[in-house]
Amino acid sequence: MDVFAEKFADLKILRYSVPEFGKLDLQKKIYIYYLSQAALCGRDILWDQNNRYNLRVRYVLETIWNTFKGNRETPEFKQFEIYLKRVWFSNGIHHHYSTDKLPAGFAESYFDELVSGSKWPGFNFLSGKKLKIFIDEIKDVLFNPEKEIKRVSLDSESDLLRSSYNNYYKDVEQAEAEKFYVELKATGGAEPISFGLNSTLVKKEGQLTEIVWKLDGKYGLAINQIVFWLNKAIEYAENELQKKYIGHLIQYYVTGDLSLFDQYSIEWVKEQEGDVDFVNGFIEVYGDPLGIKGSWESIVNYKDPEASKRATILSGNAQWFEDHSPVDAAYKKTKVKGVSAKVINVAILAGDCYPATPIGINLPNAEWIREKHGSKSVTIENITQAYFLDSMNNGMLEEFASSVEEIERARTYGYQAGNLHTDLHECLGHGSGKVKEGVNTDNLANYYSTIEETRADLFALYYIMDEQVIKLGLLTSNDAAKAEFDAYLRNGLLTQLTRIKPGKDIEESHMRNRQLICRWVFEGGKEQKVVEFVCLNDKTYVKINDYQALRGLFGRLLKEIQRIKSEGDLEAARDLVENFGVKVDRILHVEILERFKKLDLAPYSGFLNPVYELKTWPCGKPSDVLIRYEEDYTAQMLRYSRDYGFLPMVND
Repeated sequence: MDVFAEKFADLKILRYSVPEFGKLDLQKKIYIYYLSQAALCGRDILWDQNNRYNLRVRYVLETIWNTFKGNRETPEFKQFEIYLKRVWFSNGIHHHYSTDKLPAGFAESYFDELVSGSKWPGFNFLSGKKLKIFIDEIKDVLFNPEKEIKRVSLDSESDLLRSSYNNYYKDVEQAEAEKFYVELKATGGAEPISFGLNSTLVKKEGQLTEIVWKLDGKYGLAINQIVFWLNKAIEYAENELQKKYIGHLIQYYVTGDLSLFDQYSIEWVKEQEGDVDFVNGFIEVYGDPLGIKGSWESIVNYKDPEASKRATILSGNAQWFEDHSPVDAAYKKTKVKGVSAKVINVAILAGDCYPATPIGINLPNAEWIREKHGSKSVTIENITQAYFLDSMNNGMLEEFASSVEEIERARTYGYQAGNLHTDLHECLGHGSGKVKEGVNTDNLANYYSTIEETRADLFALYYIMDEQVIKLGLLTSNDAAKAEFDAYLRNGLLTQLTRIKPGKDIEESHMRNRQLICRWVFEGGKEQKVVEFVCLNDKTYVKINDYQALRGLFGRLLKEIQRIKSEGDLEAARDLVENFGVKVDRILHVEILERFKKLDLAPYSGFLNPVYELKTWPCGKPSDVLIRYEEDYTAQMLRYSRDYGFLPMVND
């Protein structure tokens, strides 16, 4: 199967294969099918979370696409098509990575032509005058540069809620929200629920109140469908513990009670016997500048037994890695609990994991659950494989690697080393260390996500060159570790700049994390020239001169990052992130963008899902699940809007 599907704007659409799906037994295939349906039913929730206008914009744009009778071959319509595809990819009007508002790419007057040349049967609830007001409002959202400017602002100089145009807060200022949740968390004790994770915080008549996302609350129409398919999935679960935690998840969706989500999370961590697994709910908090509200996401997957052997080795040796960590003894776990890891093949991506997706996951996020009950980590093999296959021979490596030796190391060991880095990051990095008694990681405020990703990456970087890794058979050569060091610094100092617009600084947490690490070790080893920039033929490259010294620098920074997390040291976190992770070298940036432009590549990639078809016997009982890959990007997006569009355009 060709992994490449199509390219537009700064995006590339890929396909992933679902290996050996046809060989799974019928119960597992049906279980995956029902879980996948539950996953797809939450799509509208994320769209509305990302911005309050998103669903309205999508309805309008898709109505134009479906009904416009004018000339579709003009340059203007092609620009409209690209804009629509970008909105689909980003689950809304803001770029999925930079979170800046997407430019329409066509004139406001042409939008008027599109509207007048389209039919509006789905808007019968609006009279002619009200329809015009509605369309004018959408037009203002699309074309007014001062409206809905950015989805997530991490600008420490501004009120983060006033400058962020997500839909997690309404008429609430940053200081008010922080005070509200600090007071709530003070009542949580040693095992606090994740206050605010599943609600919109609004101000009504001067009072702050939460609108909870549950069956009879906000997003109830979509949650009702999720619950319907989860109830069907229970019948085909592989064991009683799976049935139990799905039951808790359903009750959590019905009631909105976050203590039930904790019960679900604890039992989910404990369940290790089944091959099929999933994530479904309000999980990651990157979309909230305060790091409180969970974006809706789902992934359905099944175990890759051969590739999971390396993850099993890591989890089985978790205590050794913890004991030998370079962090202070006071911040190490004396007994690592419940660390489990596996390599999986994803069967469906949804919500905040679609079309752009992570390559690894470590959950749950609640720190007390991780310390008391452990965590579960996965590396997504079929996604990393698709990325690797697509990256072969696209010219990036040859353009930005500093030597023939670096290129050869990448080709020989890059896939193996990259996957191990993800395993170490997810399985052991996020699960390592402990915080001081009485310290809440919320103390790090909007810097927490960057600090936590930095910590997990440093753990992986420090250990990937450890002799123990080769002794355990996880890597075949120390050159593989060198390949990962090469790739990490090449990305953190050079190639990730291709994702930043000229004149902009870095705002996304993972990008800040990578530059923070790379800039810090560059400065820390500058006198010894551990890492240096070299200029060859008027092009800038990164050259590592001493890999062991570089590993030592990773260890020193890991020690400090763990201290910052363990002590909740906000000032130190702010200093590191702002001084090393945010600012961009403008001259270098211009050079990198010029070199990248000549390659004609897209800096961002996302994935199409396969299509599953449930076959039944005449009596209605499931008989098989078939899988197809040929659906194209536009067809998939329109089908998802048609079949899984459960929320109304306005959810205020």
